[in-house]
Amino acid sequence: MEAITHLFVYSFLFSLFGISIAHDTLTPRQSIRDGGTLVSAGGSFQLGFFSPGNSKTRYLGIWYTISSETVVWVANRAAPLNDHSGVLKVTDYGVLVLLNSTNGTVWSSNTSTTPQNPVAKLLDTGNLVVGDRNDGNPGKFLWQSFDYPCDTHLPEMKLGWNLVSGLDRFLSSWKSTEDPSPGEYSVRIDLRGLPQRVNMKGDSIKTRPGSWNGLGFTGRRLRPNQVFDYEFVLNAKEVYYEYKLLNTSVFSRFVVNPSSITQRLMWMDRTQSWETFLTSQVLGN
Repeated sequence: MEAITHLFVYSFLFSLFGISIAHDTLTPRQSIRDGGTLVSAGGSFQLGFFSPGNSKTRYLGIWYTISSETVVWVANRAAPLNDHSGVLKVTDYGVLVLLNSTNGTVWSSNTSTTPQNPVAKLLDTGNLVVGDRNDGNPGKFLWQSFDYPCDTHLPEMKLGWNLVSGLDRFLSSWKSTEDPSPGEYSVRIDLRGLPQRVNMKGDSIKTRPGSWNGLGFTGRRLRPNQVFDYEFVLNAKEVYYEYKLLNTSVFSRFVVNPSSITQRLMWMDRTQSWETFLTSQVLGN
């Protein structure tokens, strides 16, 4: 009886302060307030509120647990909060909403299907997904953050097009190190002619790593390695590029930064820092 009482008290307190009791999951009866987090099941990623650099504005983002300053995705990148009043909820309709102090919607996801039992979950890939808990297909998502990349390309994230829906998944740099709103540099899959990856500044293509020849991009030699593998998919429904980790104990990411540099980075446990594996620059003024 005492254990049940303690459980009730803890549940009440978590509910009162809006911090999710679930480790990696958010339901319509829960919320995440500034200061609370979701943590993926394997502990690789966290979701919560942060302020970049010396900025005082607040954003909802996802970052590596090993490096809290390494933010890989931002929800409200163009609509910052000016205080610590932010609250993340998932509605009964399966829509994620970020609210401010007046309950105004700062950012929201979307869905074309109303689930019976909606749930949001932070996966160990760094993907924030919304699905129906009653659906037996774990890969069937109503919405996922991987469809809306920011400046970081993570393993198993598709970079390219869903030709059926018209969804274009592309990377865009932060405006500055303290402003995650979309900057002027981007990495995309260009569908004109033979699909290829391009690096852009604004609307202008500056560099072309080239089209896919089955082994890599023709304009850049991808070094064979024991850490990750590359894949380019081209069919009637999709055109996309992705990479997958062969060694899941290693963290690797590809990023386009505000100074036009694109980098592939790998986490080194020995130095507790990111090491550059490959780097290039989006040229032009």
